[in-house]
Amino acid sequence: MSHEYPSQLLANAVEAFASLPGIGRRTALRLVLYLLRQPLANVEGFAEAVARLRQEVKYCHVCQSISDKDTCSICSDTTRDHGTICVVQNIQDVMAIENTGQYRGVYHVLGGVISPMDGVGPSDLNMESLVDRVAEGNVKEVILALSSTTEGETTGFYVSRKLSSYDVRLSTIARGISVGEELEYTDEITLGRSITDRVVFHRD
Repeated sequence: MSHEYPSQLLANAVEAFASLPGIGRRTALRLVLYLLRQPLANVEGFAEAVARLRQEVKYCHVCQSISDKDTCSICSDTTRDHGTICVVQNIQDVMAIENTGQYRGVYHVLGGVISPMDGVGPSDLNMESLVDRVAEGNVKEVILALSSTTEGETTGFYVSRKLSSYDVRLSTIARGISVGEELEYTDEITLGRSITDRVVFHRD
């Protein structure tokens, strides 16, 4: 029995919630106690949703974004401009850009940015599948929509080098976004304008 909690079951649940990023023990306890007050069917539904997410979620075989099917709804949409690929760090960035309503191309999710301090190197990124898409010859423009952090800039340079032998226009979002700010936290108007007013990416 935990000396801190009156129930080991309670302690176990708090430990589980506290293992999530940004959730401290106090918040974890509040969430667990909230669940205890809910009807059992609601809690079972919550647990099932999380379990099914982990068991059944797929990654789009084209853009590497999270999807319910092998091909996500954006990549399978014939009304989108498949000649324009917006390269982003993660699914949150896809959602942020989609919310602007200013972009009608498709995406490629790298799954991270190069960060030696965090043990993330070029081989950890979904890079080869991007090269394969460009190599097919149907892509006219690749937009680098990465954060203006050192890691984002380094990753953008790496992507540009990997695509340097292909006849494709390389651009980057206009820097109306503060240095170091993540795309998902940028307001929709600013982010939408940065996509619309994108500029040519200089490799040197």
